[in-house]
Amino acid sequence: MRLSPVSSPGPWRRLLVTVIALLVAALICAGVFALYGVAPLEAYRSMLGTLGDPVGLSEVVRRSIPLLLIGGGLTLAYRAQFVNIGGEGQLLLGAVGGSGVALFVPPGPWTLPLMFLCGTLLGGLWALIAVWLKVRYRVNEILTTLMLNYVASSLVVYLINGPWKGRNVQGYVYSDLFPGAATLALLPGTQVHQATLVLGVLVVTGLQFVLTRSVFGYQLRVVGENRAAAEYAGIPVGRVMTLAALITGGAAGLAGVGEVAGIHHRLLEPGELSLGYGFTAVIVAWLARGNPLLVLLTAPLLGVILAGGDVLKIDQNMPFRIVDVFSGVMLLCLIVSELFVQNRVRFGPWPRRSYE
Repeated sequence: MRLSPVSSPGPWRRLLVTVIALLVAALICAGVFALYGVAPLEAYRSMLGTLGDPVGLSEVVRRSIPLLLIGGGLTLAYRAQFVNIGGEGQLLLGAVGGSGVALFVPPGPWTLPLMFLCGTLLGGLWALIAVWLKVRYRVNEILTTLMLNYVASSLVVYLINGPWKGRNVQGYVYSDLFPGAATLALLPGTQVHQATLVLGVLVVTGLQFVLTRSVFGYQLRVVGENRAAAEYAGIPVGRVMTLAALITGGAAGLAGVGEVAGIHHRLLEPGELSLGYGFTAVIVAWLARGNPLLVLLTAPLLGVILAGGDVLKIDQNMPFRIVDVFSGVMLLCLIVSELFVQNRVRFGPWPRRSYE
């Protein structure tokens, strides 16, 4: 068996290899379920059962909202070869920005727009740190964005234990409750915040248009495909990457505002504020293969897995964090599958080489 390079992999080849990678991930996770003492078919039936239940379906949509925003932004960053692993930290900074407005700015009709604006700016600026280090000093952005997640988490912990600590805190620490003007309307009987859902759909649609129908989108694709050629052609590589990072960080910041304004109505511990949305969104973006519009399909897919974790915890007495195993296996299979996107498997004897 040998690998033969494919000159230009088509979309159908990418789709087929991706589907096979997901099936392999499902088989591996079936083995994990079996080792845990749970029948794999029962586990998958419980997870997929969320789609047939109104409450479960609303939870899938709720978990999909931050994945939609963060994943959409990440597709743009990845097309520019800016490998952003910092969606979690950017979401937390967005939550800090929105919470700061809710807690310290007099409430009014301007409160929610100002919360979204501040959250977007803080999320974008958090991503700007990593892209500046990459453009200016060639520092690997995978390391910087990953480490900045922990800095952001520590900042949130400091705020809710210090200057932003609630006045009537008992047990877990958190900030004061937001005023009514700083909360988002929900679909009746659910925790689905409509405004952020609509905003997520608009963001990924707009990013798809920018990527395929604008000068900036063309420059971004050239930078991602061949940075040296982009520099030779006079494309401002640093500016393109900086703008892509600002957009992806800003989208994650929007997601953070949606979580605090739509669900929690206060600033909480990082682990309660986000269920690892920033890391899960990496898989969302990878599955979308750099197309923001496809995030409309891939975000709900991961939303089913996250919502299914709650069902597995209740129905099968499994830890919720089994979804982390599922997500990790899926990501590894997708990374390995890229080898088979770019290469064709051939069987037979190795070709003979002639030596003169």
